[in-house]
Amino acid sequence: MSLEIIGTYAVAICLLIGSGFAAVGVLGLLKFNDSMTRLHAPTKVGTIGIGALLLASIGHSFLIGDSSMHELLIMAFLFVTAPISANFIAKVNIHARACDTPPPPPQDATWSTLNVPEDEREAEDAVTAK
Repeated sequence: MSLEIIGTYAVAICLLIGSGFAAVGVLGLLKFNDSMTRLHAPTKVGTIGIGALLLASIGHSFLIGDSSMHELLIMAFLFVTAPISANFIAKVNIHARACDTPPPPPQDATWSTLNVPEDEREAEDAVTAK
């Protein structure tokens, strides 16, 4: 087999994978009920699907002899902006009380900081003093 045939098969596989992921993202967007669950399908699955389709486009352009790097810029922009926009949409839904409130974190004083409870700090100091 020549390199052109292998490249054509690789482009076809990328197209199939990309369209499969995009279809799952669309189905998830249509099937889920509230906006927080709908947010997951297009940002996770759709991003990988579009990335595979753009990868197929890059492969095809190299097979026909052109060098197209616009797809790499689109991919970079997509992979950077999709998680950020999903985070902002989720924060808006939480602040607008449009979804269930997340459960409170355990051990409220230390869950997101480097504060260590006193009893653990004393045990740690005793171990380091030996």
